[in-house]
Amino acid sequence: MQITDSNLENILDRALKRKELSREEIVSLLEISDKDQLEALFQAARTLREKYFGKDIFLYGFVYLSTYCRNDCRFCYYRRSNRDSLRYRKKESEVLEAALDLAESGVHLIDLTMGEDPEYLDRGQAGIERLAGLVRKVKARTGLPVMISPGVVPESALQELARAGADWYACYQETHSALLFEELRINQRFAERLNTKYRAHELGLLIEEGLLSGIGETNQDLFLSLMAMQELNADQIRVMNFIPQKGTPLEGVAGPGSIREIQITAVMRLLFPDRLIPASLDVDGLDGLPPRLAAGANVVTSIIPPGQGLAGVAQSTLDIDESRRTTAWVLPVLEENGLQAGSRAGYRSWIEKRVQGLVGSES
Repeated sequence: MQITDSNLENILDRALKRKELSREEIVSLLEISDKDQLEALFQAARTLREKYFGKDIFLYGFVYLSTYCRNDCRFCYYRRSNRDSLRYRKKESEVLEAALDLAESGVHLIDLTMGEDPEYLDRGQAGIERLAGLVRKVKARTGLPVMISPGVVPESALQELARAGADWYACYQETHSALLFEELRINQRFAERLNTKYRAHELGLLIEEGLLSGIGETNQDLFLSLMAMQELNADQIRVMNFIPQKGTPLEGVAGPGSIREIQITAVMRLLFPDRLIPASLDVDGLDGLPPRLAAGANVVTSIIPPGQGLAGVAQSTLDIDESRRTTAWVLPVLEENGLQAGSRAGYRSWIEKRVQGLVGSES
């Protein structure tokens, strides 16, 4: 049932005052379809972003270092059994070159992402040390914080990555409905994936948690995910729309409209006003950035250097070779929307305060 304007005004007013919203109120925000009501939601999200971050937006360089994976997730282009997938495993020198190019372009963080590549994860300590060594060298070469996204790894691997200087551990649950998880992530364990993030947090790593929208979830499922993110005390949260991928079981399933991801982003900002919430270039490219920023996002992710054979995730080639996923193209978009790239000192300060528990202490 469509929420009334007066009820929406009351909910948004309470959100702006950091009052806890009920399940019914959160679900009602996710159900909004009226254009004017959506704009009111987005305006509230922007207001909260500005309260906590001003006009600053942070930029993340993305290096997909290996597209090999031991998993067979039904939605993923890089699933183990997909013969149509683009496969590569970048050399250390290539990863370092890409990371340095990104650093020189002005990004705030280097995101090292991979599938659960057996070359790293099924070779015991030697494989983990190789990955940790890569983290250490990227940090030394760029002087920037590093996010590592290797999938589910044992505690010993998390310890090694933390010792190597990794700042962030990203591992998306995609959904916090255990039944839907089982349908999407074939032969993987829901609790194991979730608990790995708790353990990484205990080791001092910041956590990014992520959702996939348009894969059969209900708004009640989304509420469950938002509460799970709150319980995890995730430092960065994100949502990305499902994009059908060639060669996967879901190839013929239509993805959701862009508004789905954008609306969830705005609700995330209301519930997590002091956290980092990305707008990814990986779904709708550069043209999709303004509406995501208008929904309260304060990070631009999936900035990829052209001409180095690097891929994206949901859209493996979109805007990359055209150089439209670079800071040179992103910065004017920020300016056009009354925003600016934050300083590296400001980003580091946020990280340090978050690690010390000084950010989000009210949540």
